[in-house]
Amino acid sequence: MARTKEFDPDAALDAALELFWRRGYEATSMADLVAQLGIGRASLYATFGSKRELYLKAMDRYAQSRDPRLLADLSQPGPVLPAVRALVRRFAAEAADDQLRLAGCLVTNTAAELAPHDPAAARRVEVSWDRVETPLHAALVRAQAQGELPEGRDPLALARMLLVLLQGLRVVGKASQDPARVRDAAEQALLLLE
Repeated sequence: MARTKEFDPDAALDAALELFWRRGYEATSMADLVAQLGIGRASLYATFGSKRELYLKAMDRYAQSRDPRLLADLSQPGPVLPAVRALVRRFAAEAADDQLRLAGCLVTNTAAELAPHDPAAARRVEVSWDRVETPLHAALVRAQAQGELPEGRDPLALARMLLVLLQGLRVVGKASQDPARVRDAAEQALLLLE
């Protein structure tokens, strides 16, 4: 007879996500996970597999819950560039916020820590970046069609520049004590949309 789980796997995954997000993959030990999740090592392995498998599942969970407003905000009818500007300014504000900046972004953290040597993590990072770049590209194509963006501008290149900016804001915001650094960079980048 199979034993029933004495813990909620979804709650455990959320707890693991928070720990990985705060500490990173390498700095989080199995002992840390056992303590944070409040479940035994055997139950952790039986439910989630290895530490790496748990991390990848946590990344998937993060991607599912991450910024659902992005697509909705960028696909509203009417002028597009105000929504793009608002998105960039929101990322800059979050990167400068003392409560939010220290965690950074799990995808950005993974890109720096694991993606160079872990193909599964790198694929998840690329998928996440595509989920930002694709709606930005579509929005900028619409902006160009509506006359908000000059004809000579390349919407795909601009979308990629904005993606890199947004990721960079997360990195610099996490490490910098000067909130003006990210705000000034965001505002200068937005001048490229004029």
